[in-house]
Amino acid sequence: MRPERLNPLFAETDGLKGVGPGLRRPLDRLGLTRVRDILYHLPDRFVHRRVVTSLDDAGVGEQVIVALTPRDYRSGGSPRAPFRVLAEDAMGNVCALTYFGRNAGWARKQLPLGETRWIAGRLDQFGQTLQIVHPDHVADQGAAALGTVCEPVYGVAEGLTQARMAALAGQALALVPDLPEWIEPGLLARKGWPNWREALHSAHRSEDKAARDRLAYDELLANSLALMLVRDSNRTRVGTPLQGDGRLRGKLVLPFGLTGAQRRSIAEIEGDMAQTAPMLRLLQGDVGAGKTVVALEAMLIAVEAGAQAALLAPTEILARQHYATLSRMASSTGVNIALLTGRDKGRAREAILMGLLDGSIDICVGTHAIFQDSVAYRHLALVVIDEQHRFGVGQRLMLTQKGKRTPHCLAMTATPIPRTLTLAQYGEMDVSRLDEMPPGRQPIDTRVVAAERIGDVVGALERHFASGQQAYWVCPMVRENESEDLAAAEARFAALQDRFKDDVVLVHGQLRPEQKDAAMERFAGGRAKLLVATTVIEVGVDVPNATLMVIEQAERFGLAQLHQLRGRVGRGSEKSTCLLLRGEALSETARERLALMRETQDGFRLAEEDLRLRGGGELLGTRQSGEAAFTIATLEQITELLPIAHDDARLLIERDGGLTAPRGEAARLLLYLFERDYGVQLLRGG
Repeated sequence: MRPERLNPLFAETDGLKGVGPGLRRPLDRLGLTRVRDILYHLPDRFVHRRVVTSLDDAGVGEQVIVALTPRDYRSGGSPRAPFRVLAEDAMGNVCALTYFGRNAGWARKQLPLGETRWIAGRLDQFGQTLQIVHPDHVADQGAAALGTVCEPVYGVAEGLTQARMAALAGQALALVPDLPEWIEPGLLARKGWPNWREALHSAHRSEDKAARDRLAYDELLANSLALMLVRDSNRTRVGTPLQGDGRLRGKLVLPFGLTGAQRRSIAEIEGDMAQTAPMLRLLQGDVGAGKTVVALEAMLIAVEAGAQAALLAPTEILARQHYATLSRMASSTGVNIALLTGRDKGRAREAILMGLLDGSIDICVGTHAIFQDSVAYRHLALVVIDEQHRFGVGQRLMLTQKGKRTPHCLAMTATPIPRTLTLAQYGEMDVSRLDEMPPGRQPIDTRVVAAERIGDVVGALERHFASGQQAYWVCPMVRENESEDLAAAEARFAALQDRFKDDVVLVHGQLRPEQKDAAMERFAGGRAKLLVATTVIEVGVDVPNATLMVIEQAERFGLAQLHQLRGRVGRGSEKSTCLLLRGEALSETARERLALMRETQDGFRLAEEDLRLRGGGELLGTRQSGEAAFTIATLEQITELLPIAHDDARLLIERDGGLTAPRGEAARLLLYLFERDYGVQLLRGG
């Protein structure tokens, strides 16, 4: 249960003065639903204004505070024309205070003719006239009354002004309690950081690097501590040591030899599974790097040891693909593999449930259905989770409670993550990397094509289809304006459907699951030649006949995402092509990124370069739907402070008495504050 002293911080924002239904809507759009959210919604930047006695002392483009006396009102000839208040400074210099929209009445009231007012805003020039468009502040008591020499600028939404946001932040800050210190005293002294309460106040009111760094460190420490508690809790649990005798793995007949990276990863997994403490390992590898073979070897170890294994996939269509692939690969071993999804009903479902319960089914593949309450296993000892980033820490812990003892867990991801960020994302897990591609996997011919040549690209598609091949067409999805991008995907689908009729299908994230599955199945089955999609296909089915991909507005994607999308093309084919359609005006960074896509097929290198070129941003992604990895810490702070936070968390657990010591009691508050309290729950339930 959350400590009582934190309850005011988790109160809904509608308890703050002035927050009604109208203001609640923009706050909700920003994710600011509680007082705590407003506290950590730090200013994006600060506007520094200089007080000047005359406009002669100010430069065009400068933020100023100046005393002006209104002399005349000027209205345009139409309702849309701006309303201007012509005003003079103490030296007689004229400045137009310009208002757009229906602000004339308000401007007349705030700026009566002949009465001096102090104006804060950006000084610009229109023709030969100086002007301040929509002054930020107007006061009649002198510059000190404005209090805006250094003013915070927040991220806001329509319906929420900067002034209102600042007022809400002030109300939230007034509710901040004094909390005991959770940072190691020596580190706090070396860094010269303020305490938590002071840091929050300072971060909202000034460009205080020490305050910002301290708050970022709090977030990183909370994350590190929670992941470490997960890891330590897992190590104290009793699992089933699994040692296979090789009889099933020896029967595998694979059409290819294993890479060194695959053999190394299998050895690491085999070593983990032989221990009493349950394995908690992440397997990283590009699309096509051979993760499925490694997972199969791990599952066969479990079966050889007399246990069962389960593989969890995020979508039904991916689960069906895994089932088909594993069944084909393991056909020579005689193991019984079953598929269980939400679609299975009646006698077929009952037969699978009975097989899992009596142990006659060795390996179960499926979606979340394999972990429903009605599903029981005779001896589940290994859980493989595909596309780990789709499932959060809490979800995974829930899924691994199906065994009589805690099962070993192997999580897999095709998303290359820079080493710098591995601790942030997977600090509770051991990591294996598949950094070699299997022999015979041909590089994908990657070309950059100007958007104005889209007609040529469509013509190439027609020739491609005539040769019996299929293709993908990917449109970007940008978070800031999903509806616009969705409309763009649908518009592209409509245009291509006009050309290719029923040979085109559409998939995007806002379709119902059954609609997405139907479209994907039609494409995978060869009944459609072109799949128009958003980035939902970066985790998708293998369609070997789809040997061409067109990625529209490629400059809007990150390198890691472009690489993952590209990896879907022509799985198993000798030749495949990816066309990156680019816009006209590209930044130098975008040009460099697209050039790198042509240069290399190494996903890990691209991830590192993406981190260097554009920062952490989307690379950090989400741990699970709606749960962002970090909201305060910037990439620079993560790079600098995360290793320190990781060491401090270990120090707290191993030397300073854990969460039961005085600093540990403070750290509990930190975990609740950043909603990493699953770490506390693990400690209690351990």
